[in-house]
Amino acid sequence: MNQVQLISSGVVLLTVVGIAYGGTFLLRVVGGGVPVNELQRSYFRAGHAHAGVLVILGLVVRLLLDEPTVPDWSRVMGDLVLLAAILMPAGFFLSVIGRDPSGPNRLRILIRLGATALVIGLVAAGAGLIVGGTAL
Repeated sequence: MNQVQLISSGVVLLTVVGIAYGGTFLLRVVGGGVPVNELQRSYFRAGHAHAGVLVILGLVVRLLLDEPTVPDWSRVMGDLVLLAAILMPAGFFLSVIGRDPSGPNRLRILIRLGATALVIGLVAAGAGLIVGGTAL
């Protein structure tokens, strides 16, 4: 891994602390301590789950791609998984902010953008691993 990847991976690991702390907010939501409607409750749960899973998945992808035979394009595109870890949870949380929304707002586009980044990142990572594996 290069210097930028090492530093950014450290920063990403530190975000897991924030995600864990966000779990305490989710517990207050589920326990009724924070007034939200069912839409918000569902979106908050989805946002928290996606954040945790995608951050760890993004770091695993980064580690897998750290082989000399893996093409550079795959490493760059594989980091889209980490971008998805930002976009999707942000879309879930930000699209239902406010008092008693009846539906998600326009920021729900972040969910789709994150899903697109996730798919492209995973396909590029998988293809790069296959290419790298055949080069051994």
